Amino acid sequence: MTSMPPSCTPGPGPVDALAMRGVMGRFATGVAVVTTGVDGAPHGMTVNSLTSVSLEPPLLLVCLTTGARTTDAVVEARRFAVNVLSTRQEQLALRFARRGEDHFEGLGVTQGLHEIPVVPDALVHLECTVVRVMTAGDHEVVLGEVGRICQREGKPLGFLGGRFSDVVDRGHEVVPWFF
Repeated sequence: MTSMPPSCTPGPGPVDALAMRGVMGRFATGVAVVTTGVDGAPHGMTVNSLTSVSLEPPLLLVCLTTGARTTDAVVEARRFAVNVLSTRQEQLALRFARRGEDHFEGLGVTQGLHEIPVVPDALVHLECTVVRVMTAGDHEVVLGEVGRICQREGKPLGFLGGRFSDVVDRGHEVVPWFF
């Protein structure tokens, strides 16, 4: 069987932003909402650039848009929650992706520890303390230590090629060495 040769950018040098977005869109991710609070005001934004960094200590990394209100609030509060959305929460993902709106209006938000707002019925929420913030291009890379985890049954909302998708369990045995 012969495979097709890859299509490559000319290189070397920086690639076009749209080409980068298109290629990275082929990497399936989950969908989450990062939330925090400052002076009693809740802040939140939809993200899909999120990864586990370490199990001991429990660290995760999330990338937030530089200059966004939620980003500034996370940096100021030094605490945040990552709310992993379920397949039933596409509308919440869209709601928190819109800029300049009150994302929490009419939403029955609960409070986690340290008065961090938590998205109702999220599949998982992880409450974190900021360990480090690094600027990388047009984003702030936030490293957080996970201090509390809450979870419920359900299926995670996926994102692939600029669209929401389902994550399919193929029924294989768990691969413990992968993480």
